[in-house]
Amino acid sequence: MRYVYAVCRPLPGPLHADLTGVGGAPPRQLAHEGLVAVLSPVPARDFGLEPLRAHLEDLDWLAETARAHQHVIGALAAVTCPLPLRLATVFRDDSGVRAMLESENGRLCRILDRIEGHVEWGVKVWLHAEAGGSAPAESSSARSSRPRGAPASGRDYLRRRKAQRTASEEATARAEVFARRLHADLARSAAASRQHPPQSPALAGTGSGLNILNAAYLVPRSYAEEFLELIGRTEGSQPGLRVEVTGPWAAYSFTDDVDGVDDTGDMDNRDDMEGE
Repeated sequence: MRYVYAVCRPLPGPLHADLTGVGGAPPRQLAHEGLVAVLSPVPARDFGLEPLRAHLEDLDWLAETARAHQHVIGALAAVTCPLPLRLATVFRDDSGVRAMLESENGRLCRILDRIEGHVEWGVKVWLHAEAGGSAPAESSSARSSRPRGAPASGRDYLRRRKAQRTASEEATARAEVFARRLHADLARSAAASRQHPPQSPALAGTGSGLNILNAAYLVPRSYAEEFLELIGRTEGSQPGLRVEVTGPWAAYSFTDDVDGVDDTGDMDNRDDMEGE
C-alpha cells in the first residue's frame, strides 16, 4: 500500500537519501499532472481498513506514526511548501495516488498557490491557574484562633468561595480581551489565520493553566522576524498570562480550499483502501 505524506510542486532535486518515514521506509516522489505526491510503501497488515481502525485506538502507535509523518513533512518544508495530508492517508497502489492527483488537481493547485512562500506559526495564550486571585486577607487575631487556612464559619467559607470565583471570572475576562486583541493584530499581519478549539487541560499537562487562545497563522517566510517581534511586544504586559509560540511549520492548518474553514488535511481517501 502507499502512505502519502504530502503533495507539492516538482522538487528541485531528489529527496535526501537518509530520509525515512512511517515504518522506517524511505519516501519517494510520484509525479503526475504537474504535481508530486511524496509517499512510501506500508504493509496492508497495518494499514488495511480493519487493522488501521484498530491502530487508531493505540496511542503509542499513533504517536510513533505521527512523528514519522512529521519527520518527512519537516524535511519537505525545508526545500518547498508542501501541502500536508491527513495522518494515515493511504492508497492501495500508485494508480490510486495518480487518480487522486488527477481528480483533485484543481483544488490542490489552488491551495499550493495560496501557501507558496509561507509557513505556519502557532500561537497559544495560557492563563495560569493562580492568576484568578485569592480570598481577601484576614487579621492575625482571627487566624490564630483556628487551624491555618481554615474558614471561621460556613458563612466565611462561602464568602471566600465567592471572592475566588469573582477573581477567577475577572482574570478570565481580562485574558479573553487580551487574546482577542492579540489575535486581531496577528491576523492583520498574516496572509490567513485559523482559530482552533482551546486545548483541553488533559492534553495540556499539569500546570499549563487555561488555554484562552489556540490559533495558527499563515505568514510569509520573509516576514517571520517582524511577526515574532509583534508577539514579543506583548511579553509581560498581562500578569498571569503566557504566550506560547511554535513553528515554523508546514501549513497544516491551511490545507482547505475555502478561507475561514478550520480543517487540517481534508484528504479522506478511504474508498481507495484495501478491502473497500
